Amino acid sequence: MNEYSCHYSFFIIHFSFSTHDTSFTLLSWGSVKLSLPSSLAQNRILGGAMVLAFMQFGASFMGLIRDRVLTKTFPGLDVVDVYIAAFRPSDLLFQVMIMAGFSVALVPLLAKYKAKDEKKNMSDLLSGVVTVAAVGFGLVALVAAIFFPQIAPAFAQFEGESKELYIQFARLALLTNFLFVFSNAFGQYLITIQRYWIYGLTPIIYTLGTILGTLYLTPFFGPFGPIYGTLGGSVIYLLLRFVAISKAGYRPKLLFWHSDIPELIRLMIPRMVALGALQLELLLFDRVASGLATGSITINSYARNFQAVIVGVAGIALAQSAFSLLSQAAAKNETERFWIYLKKGIGIILILTIPGAIALAFLAPFAAWLVHLTAVLPAFSICLALYAFSIPFESINHLLLRSFYSLKHTVTPAILSVMNGLVAIVVAWYMAPKYGVYSLALGFTVGQIVQMIGLGVMLPRRVRKLGS
Repeated sequence: MNEYSCHYSFFIIHFSFSTHDTSFTLLSWGSVKLSLPSSLAQNRILGGAMVLAFMQFGASFMGLIRDRVLTKTFPGLDVVDVYIAAFRPSDLLFQVMIMAGFSVALVPLLAKYKAKDEKKNMSDLLSGVVTVAAVGFGLVALVAAIFFPQIAPAFAQFEGESKELYIQFARLALLTNFLFVFSNAFGQYLITIQRYWIYGLTPIIYTLGTILGTLYLTPFFGPFGPIYGTLGGSVIYLLLRFVAISKAGYRPKLLFWHSDIPELIRLMIPRMVALGALQLELLLFDRVASGLATGSITINSYARNFQAVIVGVAGIALAQSAFSLLSQAAAKNETERFWIYLKKGIGIILILTIPGAIALAFLAPFAAWLVHLTAVLPAFSICLALYAFSIPFESINHLLLRSFYSLKHTVTPAILSVMNGLVAIVVAWYMAPKYGVYSLALGFTVGQIVQMIGLGVMLPRRVRKLGS
């Protein structure tokens, strides 16, 4: 489950450049220095990016604590395997049905009304979207929960007690994601009005719910302790965001439609395909891993979690901060500016992620200790090194994807995201009998490389159309 103006004083990295009449100094030591016309309001964009990176790190760090608490509480890793795998089916539904629309279209549609200070229209749009999304997802989730015992074998190869636990966990995961329909819609409203701190704080609180549930509910509810804590965290997550947007002027209504919903649906279709491919990849990875040695799902997932820290803090944060700049250049048909932003972004990503990837690979023993996986250190170390190799490629992909989105083109990214997923699944499935859990990290890395090459080849063609 991929949210943040003030002055920041910590080191990221420095680079500066000038184009036309605008001078930029981004991400510097000591402070964020700006010299920009007020019409571009870059202080807000860069400030948001800094908060995003900071809060992303906080959420990732909290996630690592959660991982350690889980593996220490259930050292056999069988319960942890089931807990991780149980969220994949509902995450697939949620990403395809909900986040495909929210992540691509809801903020621009809300921003259209915010630019005119039409708070009532913003409230009506959000209320209509939330109602339609909740009814749609709720009905599908209810059917899935009823028939999950029949469809569970398609998602995982658990047997006996683990299978029964998997079914119960998956039903609770569906309920958690139903609450996230509301939470994530409220999150898009927070992004639109630039309330980034509460947006970034709530995922940390959500993860804290899992930690507290594992520590304090497990003695009473056994293996259900962590997932009850997760459910409780999702309730607090929802309430905090609702209070935040209510204070900002949101007035909820029971609306079953809004005139902007057809446009949202049109824009979300390619994104549905892309997110569906990603979630299907993760789901099938778990299916492969569930047929391997106990702990394979946990080893793969935790190694991927460490990799995601660097991708999130460096790659995603920088890609999001560049998104507005790229969009402005595209809107003005300024292809030269567009390429300057993109090249500078790729340069910074490489400067940040290559040393980060190397360091992560060498810190495998510490990483294993941190999440209580020292007992399986050899397997975890190899998986972590393979995932670390993918960091620069995945980080660049985030920037290239937003480059396409800034050009209002979502079809090519969707196609290449599907290709990424297919390649990853085929490689993992083919190599699993010989390489076991390592095949998952190999498949993931190869898929990211294929997507990056495809995006890099196709982007110049789209930019040339911009300038023509």
